[in-house]
Parts: sequence; C-alpha cells; structure tokens
Amino acid sequence: MTDQLTDRDGPRDECGVFGIFAPGHDVARLAYFALYALQHRGQESAGIATTDLGGNIMTLRDLGLVSQVFDEQKLRSLPGDLALGHVRYSTTGSSAWENAQPVYRSDTRELALAHNGNLINAVELHSELRERGVAFRSTSDSEIIAALLSTHPAEKLEDAVADVLPRLRGAFSTVVMTREKVVAFRDPHGLRPLAIGMIGDRYCVASETCALDIIGARVLRDVQPGEVVTIDGGGISTRIAAEGERRAFCVFEYIYFARPDSRMNGTVLQGARGRMGEILAREAPVEADLVIAVPDSGTPAARGFSRASGIPQDDGFVKNRYVARTFIQPGQELRKHGLRLKFNPMPEIVEGKRLVVVDDSIVRGNTTRQIVQMLRDAGAKEVHLRITAPAIRNPCYYGIDMSTREEMVAHGRETEEEIAAELGADSLHYLSLDGVYEAVGGQREHHCDACFSGEYPLPGTPGAQDKHAFENALPLVRT
Repeated sequence: MTDQLTDRDGPRDECGVFGIFAPGHDVARLAYFALYALQHRGQESAGIATTDLGGNIMTLRDLGLVSQVFDEQKLRSLPGDLALGHVRYSTTGSSAWENAQPVYRSDTRELALAHNGNLINAVELHSELRERGVAFRSTSDSEIIAALLSTHPAEKLEDAVADVLPRLRGAFSTVVMTREKVVAFRDPHGLRPLAIGMIGDRYCVASETCALDIIGARVLRDVQPGEVVTIDGGGISTRIAAEGERRAFCVFEYIYFARPDSRMNGTVLQGARGRMGEILAREAPVEADLVIAVPDSGTPAARGFSRASGIPQDDGFVKNRYVARTFIQPGQELRKHGLRLKFNPMPEIVEGKRLVVVDDSIVRGNTTRQIVQMLRDAGAKEVHLRITAPAIRNPCYYGIDMSTREEMVAHGRETEEEIAAELGADSLHYLSLDGVYEAVGGQREHHCDACFSGEYPLPGTPGAQDKHAFENALPLVRT
C-alpha cells in the first residue's frame, strides 16, 4: 500500500527492539514507553511479549502504531517479570499481521523474538529448516532466527545462540526471551545498533539510547558486534560468539534513521548532524538570503549550515506533527495536495528569497521535486538544495527498505547539475563521504556506506533476495 502522507524521499526505517528483565517492575508499561520512543524506526506494526518467571509467554501484536495497538486495558493484560517489544517496518516479508513481532515459537523451547536487520542468506536457511520439517507461520526472516533457536537441542538458550549466530549472514540486532531470561545478540559486523541500560538494579536493552532515556534507565554501553548478552536473575553476563569480522556500522544511522537525542558509538547524533550542516556549508557555499530545513530530519543540519555560512535561518515550512501512518488515503481530489498535509510552505517567509533548503537525503526525488515546486509557488526566487548525505545510488540489503537502483534519482545521472535539473532546483550539492565521517568522528573502515559507495562489506551481498523473496519463491506452510 502506498501511503500518500509518508511517501518521503528518504529510505524507509527498519525496526526497533527492546528487552527487559525486571521483576517487581511494570515491564509491559516500560516496554510500551520504550517502543513509543522507537516509533520512528517502524510504523507498520507493534508488539509486546511478557512472562512471569517460569510462566507462559503472552504476546500481543498488531498492525498500526504503538498508540493504536496498545491501550490501558491491553497493557494490564500483560503482567510479568520479563518483557520484549518490537516496532516494525517490513524489510523482509510483507506488511501483514503474520509478520508482526515479537515472533512466538514453542518447539524444543518456548521463546519470543524481536529482530532489527535483514538476513542475506534467509532463503537457504528457510529451505534447510523446511527440509527438517519445521513449519512457518510468517514470511519474515525473523522467524527463521526464532525457529533455529526454538528447535536447537542446547539446554541453555545462550549456547543455542552462540551456535546459531555464526550461521546467520547479514544484519541482526536481536532480543530473545524465554520464561527465565532475556538474551540479546548482535551480528559480527555490528550493522544495526543495540544498547544496554540499567534501571534500578535490573538490566534492559534497546535499539537506541532514547528508549532507555524515556524509561529512566542509565545507559551503560553498546552491545559489541558478535556479542551475546544474557540478562536473568543473576544479573548480566556476556560472551563473544563471533570474532574477527570487519566492523560495518550503518553510517545512515547517524544521518537519518536514529533520533537526534540518541547516542551511538559515543556520538550524540544532534551534534553530528549539526556538524554535517557546517561541513556542507564549507564544501558547497552559496549566495543566498535564508536557510530553511525540511523538517524535522533536516533541522539540525540547517542550523549548522546557518552557523557556518552566516546566512540567517528561519522556518520555511510548518509541519503537521500529527500526521503519521494512516490507512485513509486522501482521495483523488486531494491527492495532488497530499504533501501539504505534512508540509505547508510559508509565503511570508520565503517570498522573494534565495533559499538554501537543507534535507538529510534524496532517494527517488519525488517528494523533493514537490517541495521545490511548492517553494517556487510560494514565491521563492531561488532554491538551492543542500543534502547531508552523499548521493544514494545503491540499494541496502541489511535491513533498510530503499528503492531499486533504477528508481533512484541519482541513477544514470553522474553530476549534481543533472540531478538538480531533474528536481527543478537552481543548484544541488551532496555532503561528501569524507565530510560525513568528519562529522561523526568515525573511520570509514568501521562502517557500512554501501548505499553511497556500492562497496558492500559482507561478501556475496549484491543479488541478495528482496523483501518478498519468501512470497515469490517459497510456498508458505501455516501451522
């Protein structure tokens, strides 16, 4: 389904995960607020699983936003000492209830699982499990991980994880819950984020530190690539299950995906995004009257661009902050005005001005083209686009849903001038890859930037399955 209100140029978010072991706490409510903080990472579905120590696992999940899926009554129906939470945007498997998470399985062991990322060897693992007689309810690669763990003969879950983890290829920041413990693990390349927090004398994990902040947890550190973290009645214990892999943290987390108040690899993203704007002003100066942001993701960089250039900044758009995913389409009469439901330009601010318009990224260019035209209709004299990411020319196979190469506006257009002409802008400049790493204070050899460079860190990645591979290639067997 195409959503007219959220059909942005930026890549679609992936997923957010949360897990907690905290007897004596209202774990379902803590999970709810953590997921609320992670809502930006996925708006298709949400779910929470809870259990009392030694009791049965209860799972509640549905399509929609966190606030649409859960209410007071539903949270009260999820008592327990342990909880697992998930918000989803589909990167493998369609947006269907069966693919909502947490995944629940009860084979050799009962467990619930939440996963952020994408397996590039999902099809072969799925086929192997099917040959062993393992049945599936969903077409999500997350259930493959759950099935491998729930059917594993190891007595301890963390031993099963240590055996299975090296067989998984791709991106996976994963949290698993049994009746006694929460186990979190991260792929050996560290492609997707996962942080450890402490609330009172209990421990929790979350995709981003903003989720730990909202529940009053103290941020301890990131889960290390290839690390398995066990949280149970004895506290916390860790082990490294896979070593020696090239680290490849997704650089787009800094640019766009994560909330600006999150901290990743020791970097506060609000500050990094401001520095991106400053460096962009240095790399691509322009004579202009006003800097405006495409809210909200372009706002920190616009401030940075204004600081560095000396060009004043103002709000050229008013954003409707109550527009989120919706199943109500605007209809033919309003369809051409659909973007105005989210962004409305202010002629009083932009009329007669030479504008620098700062945004985080452009993929297909559809929304950017509309934004440029809206500003011209509002009286802008010139529109100069400044983007805090390099040109996106390659799809992601590690848990981010991007367009195909052919759909990308930079595909087949080698120069920024060609792309600017296609978008109707007076000029366009992308932040350089060197500028990105300068802003985040990181080294390229420890990150993945394949969507920009085409250099995929995992061998054999190009040609990996698309998000509907199971539907297209394999029959679905329901249990």
